[in-house]
Order: sequence, then structure tokens, then C-alpha cells
Amino acid sequence: MDAQSPNLPDAFLLMAPGCAHCPVVLESLGRLLKEGRLGRLEVVNVAAHPEAALAAGTRSVPWTRIGPFELDGLYGPAELADWAGHAAAGTGAATYLAHLLEHRRLDRAVAFVRRAPGSLGGLLELAGSLETPMGTRIGISAVVEELAGSAALRDALPAVAQLAASPEPQVRADAAHYLGLSGSPAARQVLGPLLADPDPQVREIAAESLATLAPPVDSPD
Repeated sequence: MDAQSPNLPDAFLLMAPGCAHCPVVLESLGRLLKEGRLGRLEVVNVAAHPEAALAAGTRSVPWTRIGPFELDGLYGPAELADWAGHAAAGTGAATYLAHLLEHRRLDRAVAFVRRAPGSLGGLLELAGSLETPMGTRIGISAVVEELAGSAALRDALPAVAQLAASPEPQVRADAAHYLGLSGSPAARQVLGPLLADPDPQVREIAAESLATLAPPVDSPD
């Protein structure tokens, strides 16, 4: 591979005898490998190596990992190619997190953000759009709640501050909630203006969040 080629992701597939969908995924991954869109493909038969499924935290096959993306079940060639492309380019984190939340995999979404804290900013951008499905928006709030007080959430305060400036009251209300969950004294500066928000729910949540935050430390004389 020449020096101008992208960093190709590796793929890992768990499959088992008798699995109807496993050969389909294996064929698609094999094609991606032959096309030079994967760096390596490792395939494990979980009937012979059940410890591999245990390590992956799955009880079903096919189970695929492409770069950082873990995928349960049947995925078509185009979908796998898309994930391989995202993995090679270092993109797609927010799309992947939304995908997990859509399929009610909150545990995996939280684990992904803990491994890649920078991905939280992209997820919060989705929270800023009312076009994001309600189920995904609820999932985003659940992720943030799981990350309450974490460094990942504190580092994402600039993204939350952008939500607090949204023209949509629902988004500002979510932002006020997230700011309180951050546990960061810096969140007080963003919450202060929300106490005078035109929307009563935003004002109420902002006051509740402020009450949960430690007061600023006075400078010594």
C-alpha cells in the first residue's frame, strides 16, 4: 500500500455453524478485503471459541467489528462498506451512536463515548435538531445522564452551551439539564442567562441545575 493510501480499518467477524446470516456478512467483508477497503479480516467460529463471544460481550451472531464500530446481526454490503469508509476516514461516530440508540443499545453507546470522549460533541449536535427522532433524543439524554460528572461531559460544555443558545425551547431545556449533570462550576456562566429565559420550563430546569452545582470558590484576599 502506498504512502498516500488511507489507514484501512481491520474487521473482525464472529460466526457459527448453522447461522443463516453469517455467510452473507462473511462474503461482504471478504469482498471489501479484496477491494482493498479493509486492512485485515479475522473470522472466529464461536462454537469452537466461545471465549471470543464472551470477550465481545455478545450472545448472538453474526457480530462484526469494523474499526471502532461494533455491529450486531445482518448488514448488507452497502452498509458494511459505509462503516468501513467511516472507519478509514475517522468519521461517523455520531452516526454510529445514533444507530445504537435507535436500536436501544444504550450500554454500547455509553461504552463507545467512554472510549472516545470526543464523540460526545457530535452526539450533542444531533440533540440540537428537532429533526432528530424523539427516540434518539431520549437516548441522547440517557447517555448524558450516564456520563454525569465525567470528564467527557465537562469537556463537551462548549457543545452544550451551543444548545443553550438554540431558538428552540425544548433544546434549551435539554441544555439546562445537561449543564447541571456536568457538575462543572463553569456551567453556571451558561445557566445564569437561562434563569431569564422566556420559556418557564427552561427557567425551572436552569434553577434546578444551578442548585445542584457547587458555588464558585471565592478568591483569597
